[in-house]
Amino acid sequence: MQTPKLHNKNYTGFNGSYQLVLPLNHEILIPKDDSVRLLSFILEGLNYKVLYKAYSSIGRNPAVEPKILFKVLTYAYMNNIYSSRKIEKACRRDINFMWLLEGNQAPDHSTIARFRKGYLDEAVEDLFYQMVEYLHQIGEVQFENLFVDGTKIEANANRYTFVWKKVVTKNKAKMFLRIQSCIEEINLAYKNSFIVNKETLLGDLKKVLTYLEEKRQHEEIDFVHGIGKRKSMLQKFIEQFQSFYERQEKYDTHSKLFEGRNSYCKTDTDATFMRMKDDHMRNSQLKPGYNVQIGVEGEYVTGVGIFQDRNDTTTLIPFLKYMESNLKSNYQKIIADSGYESEENYLYLEENKQTYYIKPQTYEKWKKVSFKKDISKRENMFYNAETDEYTCHHGKQLKPATITHRTSVTGYRSEITIYECEDCRDCPHKAKCTKAKGNRQMQVSKKFVEKRQVSYENITSEEGTLLRMNRSIQVEGAFGVLKNDYNFNRFLTRGKNSVRNEFILLCFGYNVNKLHAKIQNERVGKLLHQLKTA
Repeated sequence: MQTPKLHNKNYTGFNGSYQLVLPLNHEILIPKDDSVRLLSFILEGLNYKVLYKAYSSIGRNPAVEPKILFKVLTYAYMNNIYSSRKIEKACRRDINFMWLLEGNQAPDHSTIARFRKGYLDEAVEDLFYQMVEYLHQIGEVQFENLFVDGTKIEANANRYTFVWKKVVTKNKAKMFLRIQSCIEEINLAYKNSFIVNKETLLGDLKKVLTYLEEKRQHEEIDFVHGIGKRKSMLQKFIEQFQSFYERQEKYDTHSKLFEGRNSYCKTDTDATFMRMKDDHMRNSQLKPGYNVQIGVEGEYVTGVGIFQDRNDTTTLIPFLKYMESNLKSNYQKIIADSGYESEENYLYLEENKQTYYIKPQTYEKWKKVSFKKDISKRENMFYNAETDEYTCHHGKQLKPATITHRTSVTGYRSEITIYECEDCRDCPHKAKCTKAKGNRQMQVSKKFVEKRQVSYENITSEEGTLLRMNRSIQVEGAFGVLKNDYNFNRFLTRGKNSVRNEFILLCFGYNVNKLHAKIQNERVGKLLHQLKTA
């Protein structure tokens, strides 16, 4: 990629070999420090090999060169234009869009929509991480401090076409009992020995239906319908089992679409029902959406992930793995809020030799006087590491009684030690310490406690305080700009891949705007905001 020697506010030097096309005044009308010049220069240096692979070599050429169309689409997202019809209008009316088109005819909205949905699936990620690499080359990104955060953005889907896993499971169980009852009636009526199993239910129902249909043809029974007509027993059985079969097919389809989730939306099956922050009705209404994760460094978005998980804890490891595979680089320090704290995440970061600055979930509580005076809390008990015993407020010892294991949603298995007090009888502080009738018990994951303490020491250090302050400015600030300044609160496209393409384009435009602002304000090379000194 072509790298400029210095950051010049005049971008005309970046396009020295640019050939003018009619009308000639396009070049003159665009200001020298316009961000469209910077965008064009950066995108000219990218490799579009993956994008051109998406196009077939057979047939007619595309109406607009794919590279030019990508420029147009990215510039539209830079300027908060997301609708394909509005982008088409801008190509016909806006001088900057005309300059990017290089004399080509303005693409219509269907061409833009097809390009965004059908041709960017693999290319947009490749181009985005090429840009991140470019930012690294010019010193704007060091691959050192990664600030991670997530937000939920509403999907382009109907809010009331929900399917709940709990309801499907409950209805399947009820129907299975009804099927078993009907099977017994059939076996009794026709002296047969049909059986049904939950694992092979569809196949078993098919066998019963086949048998009943053969019996109908053999006995030449005509089905009747309407008021005043009496249905035969065989007709009732066939209709009932056809209904069972259709419902079971529907339930199986639902089960496949859940993919580990508890809900999905019928109009966008990749969307999960989540609780959004913008609750206008104040009734905690669940809406179909996606959990969007970003990694930020130097105020630039360097990684994007779209997840269907409702919480952030399970997204950190796959997000970091995905970034590493695309960037071919590993960040040294990971800074995140308390939503990412888990034993599994701590151990993963430690194994990858990454320093973690994750705020403990009880960090704010630890500061309160009420917490420090609460004698029931483990943190307020003395721990003897040699004997592996806790001492309660009354001076009694809590010793390891047994060890159990807990499995998380991701399949991680943690070891839990259960401590039990030697004797809680006649203890004057028992009412404040525990509600148990017997001795006080306490469940502790030793690994988690150890790693949490390491993270706590990291975030309370001088460097940790600086990084925590920058996390709130950089990554939360990025989401603030994307959702409020860019007015991006709901996706336009449907499906996880299309949603990912759409958000990467938005971050692409955000990065170009950020670089433009830093150049113009002479803030190039500043990766961290410094703490204010009194």
